[in-house]
Amino acid sequence: MISMTGFAARRGAGAGHAWVWDLRAVNGKGLDLRLRLPDWIDGLELAIRAELQKAVTRGNVSLSLRVTQDGGGEEAGFRLHPVQLAAALAALARVEEAGMAAGLTLRQPTAADVLTLRGVLDQGQQDQDMTPLRQAILADLPGLLADFAAMRASEGAALAGVLRAQLDQIAALTAEAQREAAARAAAQADSLREGLARILAATDAVDATRLAQELALLAVKTDVTEELDRLAAHVAAARAHLADSAPVGRKLDFLMQEFMREANTLCSKAQSLALTRIGLDLKTVIDQMREQVQNVE
Repeated sequence: MISMTGFAARRGAGAGHAWVWDLRAVNGKGLDLRLRLPDWIDGLELAIRAELQKAVTRGNVSLSLRVTQDGGGEEAGFRLHPVQLAAALAALARVEEAGMAAGLTLRQPTAADVLTLRGVLDQGQQDQDMTPLRQAILADLPGLLADFAAMRASEGAALAGVLRAQLDQIAALTAEAQREAAARAAAQADSLREGLARILAATDAVDATRLAQELALLAVKTDVTEELDRLAAHVAAARAHLADSAPVGRKLDFLMQEFMREANTLCSKAQSLALTRIGLDLKTVIDQMREQVQNVE
């Protein structure tokens, strides 16, 4: 089992540059990739995105890569564009004037804020061939993905242990409910016989056919055999999913809905304090399990 939660960081160097990777992921319904990469290295984002899509099937994934030039400090790889800087400052001035006209007080931008605007600052080596650097960075990517996968697998193993324990609880509660339902059946039969005797003693005009229909309907409304059988089947299916090497998060998520449906029906049919208590305990464990399943890839 693989968890959607994971983290990996890595440093690398090559082609006259050094870089730092940061890769994080949290749970999500689908796959959402958010990349922060140097835009002056052509073809880098497309290649990295393709590799991430092979490695991850679900989750909100954020990857950042910071590249600096070796040998002159971090500033040696950057170039300031005076024309774009002047345009950015003029635009900021117009925004401030518009804010004042609207009665708003805007926070003054810092120099760091201005430098992050597109086109104001970029790598001074933009006019050079970045192919060797791109190849070096991409060659370092498998190591990052391997570290990331190892952490997600470790998290997944711990998650699988929690889910197995919760399935054991559900199985134990289901078995307890089966015993309680069997004990309840005898009491229900006695109660039904007593009620029937009272009805027959009160009147002679009893429609035997209608009485049989009502008794059959009452028996169906209170019978929980099917719900308990389905709960046991769901436990077996969930255990099979936990042993599967393929991504099973979506299947388990759907199964949690089926678990809760059966537990709700059990509570509605209980007509017994003991059986109602078991149904509520089932709902509690199922809800806890559902929260854990949200992290499964």
